[in-house]
Amino acid sequence: MALAIFDLDSTLIEGDSDFLWGQYLVELGVVDATEYAAKNAQFFADYKAGTLDIAAFQRFALRPLAQHTSGDLIRWRADFVADRIRPLIRPKALEVVLQHHRTGDVLLIITATNNFVTRPIADCFGIVHLIGTEPERIGDQFTGHVNGIPSFHTGKVARLRDWLQVHQLSLADSVFYSDSHNDLPLLQTVDHPVAVNPDETLQAQASAQGWPIRNWRHTVATG
Repeated sequence: MALAIFDLDSTLIEGDSDFLWGQYLVELGVVDATEYAAKNAQFFADYKAGTLDIAAFQRFALRPLAQHTSGDLIRWRADFVADRIRPLIRPKALEVVLQHHRTGDVLLIITATNNFVTRPIADCFGIVHLIGTEPERIGDQFTGHVNGIPSFHTGKVARLRDWLQVHQLSLADSVFYSDSHNDLPLLQTVDHPVAVNPDETLQAQASAQGWPIRNWRHTVATG
């Protein structure tokens, strides 16, 4: 039994759930369309460029959770996952998840996207264990702040080590699947790093290190 770790965005799904959730809030009209959409796009560009200020981004991303009731948020999230996320699940990713389930591995998703958005997405894959950025709550109300360390870049490694202690597991024979150079600290920590449709920086690193490179993108039938 080994630990199989998956990044979520652009690895298990064909897109970025954090960015898409922001777009969805804009479409619902519950955030300022012009300002929010522009900032959402800029933060996403910063993420891809490797220049993301994670603290500033989390303040931005978690603010709408603090501005609306739990009932509204849960209803919006259910529609978002059904309409926007389920169609983006990569069939090849689901096959790999099922293979790890069949071999009795412990499966874990680790993502910078907050747990409010990602918990039902992890459920779509039948993955119980999830490490995401934790939004702070007081009772049933989100505060707009992060509880603990955001699970981003080196924060993924720190959060994972804490999780391993709690669950009394190790990284022996562990595998981590990711598309992003932002995950290099964790890819370099596990025994078996796998690059999935990697960005340019990760592609170069994976090639130099001899890491497996996988294509899980949707394929379009022709003819």
